Amino acid sequence: MPPAAAGEPSQSASSIVADTSRGYHILRIDNYSLTKAIPTGEFLRSRPFTVGRHRWFIKYYPNGYSSKVASYVSFFLILDRSVADSVVEVIAQYDLNFVDEVEEHLTLGEVCSFKSQLGWGFKAFVTRDELEESKNLKGDSFAVRCDIVVVNQFRAEDVEEEAVNSPVLVSVPPSNLHHYLGDLLLTEKGADVVFLVGAETFAAHRCVLAIRSPVFRAELFGTMKEGVTCTGVVRIDDMEPQVFKALLHFVYTDSLPEANEAEEEDVMSQHLIVAADRYNLERLKLICEQKLCRYIDLGTVATILTLAEQHQCHGLKKACLRFLRSSANLKPVIATDGFDHLSKSCPFVMMELLAILHSY
Repeated sequence: MPPAAAGEPSQSASSIVADTSRGYHILRIDNYSLTKAIPTGEFLRSRPFTVGRHRWFIKYYPNGYSSKVASYVSFFLILDRSVADSVVEVIAQYDLNFVDEVEEHLTLGEVCSFKSQLGWGFKAFVTRDELEESKNLKGDSFAVRCDIVVVNQFRAEDVEEEAVNSPVLVSVPPSNLHHYLGDLLLTEKGADVVFLVGAETFAAHRCVLAIRSPVFRAELFGTMKEGVTCTGVVRIDDMEPQVFKALLHFVYTDSLPEANEAEEEDVMSQHLIVAADRYNLERLKLICEQKLCRYIDLGTVATILTLAEQHQCHGLKKACLRFLRSSANLKPVIATDGFDHLSKSCPFVMMELLAILHSY
């Protein structure tokens, strides 16, 4: 780089990067049924292995790390010792999966600090019932893979002259467009269409709705325009006012409103999946799918599975079927009213459940 001319400030730049080491260890549990005799809180350990110049091992708890998770299998990754005795702690990311379920492009969890003979892990990795009913248990054995990325050190590197940035003299705040659009919905300023939902009305803006939803666009400007009355009122049937209100909030702000104490998140999420499917709002649909995965239990799984099948919620359906693979879950669910409705409305799902029953 030629020297700067007199009076001109010199320019240079550098970046801080992480020097990392990556590796994995596969732990195979043979004679799984025999390991179930080990009491809760006690563990078996893998052979030590090295990643990033540090020795590690895995703790396997066949009957859970503690009494609170006694029905689960637990795993923990432990830092055995460092090659350099002066190293007090090791910074690393990790993840642990069944060998057959490791994704090609694995995303590891948060960065953790490991100290010698201490570690992090999964207290509730999988229930024993789920494991024993799964394809991961083969011939009384299964295998898990622990992936680790160790941060060895941070270092500074020179950056090419083209990448030199001017000093930050202007700080640009994050976009707050969604706040302005939310205020526009709240104040109804400039609204040019009104929706009648039950006994309540909601004022909105045609252009905003049309940009966000192809169904709204057809309804307000296209082939379905005849559904709008001469007074600019659109009647919405088969939807609760509070559901449509939440739908509008998402359309304007790309987020859901905070739920009131009187509202049940799982019920609202089910209604919003139907509404999102109706108006082709795929992101809203996925948000609600994700929420409902947390509410799958013996009392709700049949209803949620019916909803998932009817509205093509593939991830939610997989979560329900995974829950039902355990005979301890499927057999009591069969006796519920929700299962009776599922059997009548979703025959293809019933075929999948029968296949699960026959595999017991």
